[in-house]
Amino acid sequence: MLPPKSPPNTPDELLTRCQAIAGLTLGELARMANVAIPANLQRHKGWPGMLIEKWLGASAGSKPQQDFPELGIELKTIPIDAAFAPLETTYVCFAPLLMQPGITWETCNVRNKLQQVLWLPIEGDRRIPLSDRRVATGFYWRPSEKEDEILRQDWEELTEQIVTGHVESITSKQGTALHIRPKAANGSVLTEARGVEGEKIKTRPRGFYLRKTFTHHILTSAFGY
Repeated sequence: MLPPKSPPNTPDELLTRCQAIAGLTLGELARMANVAIPANLQRHKGWPGMLIEKWLGASAGSKPQQDFPELGIELKTIPIDAAFAPLETTYVCFAPLLMQPGITWETCNVRNKLQQVLWLPIEGDRRIPLSDRRVATGFYWRPSEKEDEILRQDWEELTEQIVTGHVESITSKQGTALHIRPKAANGSVLTEARGVEGEKIKTRPRGFYLRKTFTHHILTSAFGY
């Protein structure tokens, strides 16, 4: 078995590719794709996701659009424990700190990314060697009206603080489903934002993340446990 050479043409084809790798280990997938396996994820945090993207034929890379733009589908790999609970928050996209006027929840990148998601759980227990961690069954998810409303409220609250120059006051405790955290390799990486007087300031880049409680609910709903 080899990775596909082109993106999937339909959602069904993408799901079929998912089903083909379910139950296999990251090591097996890496060897078949001739991809080097890192010793750990300390400096290669995104490696499992990139490996899965290769096997599914994702084409977007790091562009601010869905991983499968032709299908309008975003891929989210999620590390889980033995009880199928997520082990970490899920990164959605960068938080623009100099926002363009007129952006609403309906037109923002967060909602664009979450319109339709292919969730792919992967064993994440650190006691399991990276190469032995298995890929679980992938599934599609669209936010329900209630979930969309929760996400919208979180996004609007956080965005208002950014627009009004209070980005430094945002804490990771804010938001029921969606929250903002620094997103950079280290604390020396800075970007421009707006201060409380409307002036330009330097601050750490931020990203939008889904809380574990929110993604756990998605997993339990999908697998019925």
